Amino acid sequence: MQIFLPIRLIAQNYFCLNSVTAMKKYFKEGTTKTPRLEMDNESGRFLIEGRSIPENSIEFYQPLYDWLDEYLKDPSMNTILDVKLEYFNTSSSKCLVEVFRKLETLNKKNNVFINWFYEEDDEDMQESGEDFKSIINLPIYMSLL
Repeated sequence: MQIFLPIRLIAQNYFCLNSVTAMKKYFKEGTTKTPRLEMDNESGRFLIEGRSIPENSIEFYQPLYDWLDEYLKDPSMNTILDVKLEYFNTSSSKCLVEVFRKLETLNKKNNVFINWFYEEDDEDMQESGEDFKSIINLPIYMSLL
């Protein structure tokens, strides 16, 4: 016995399934020069951790930008980014601003929070977090590691 479903119903189910399965978590293991990146679209929990001194920052962060562009289409109600960087260079700073700017657009309809972690004796990282806090229109919470 064959069952015939209207093409419209088949198409709706197909696109519905694809939109659910297309978005995957983003993960990139850290190295001595690049940070660990963990982005979980289901929970809305994101992590940038380690050192960020890649030879080509834009090339390193571009896949994350692309992933964020997809995430912005169907985000979690709450997005929390934990930033636990030991050190980053100037070009990485510009890339971080781009990440934060993308999250700013999301903050208009969803909740976005950034936790900026730093060591107690690391004034440079504390000041960097404060600088981002002054130029980015997102809640950035300063926290000791």
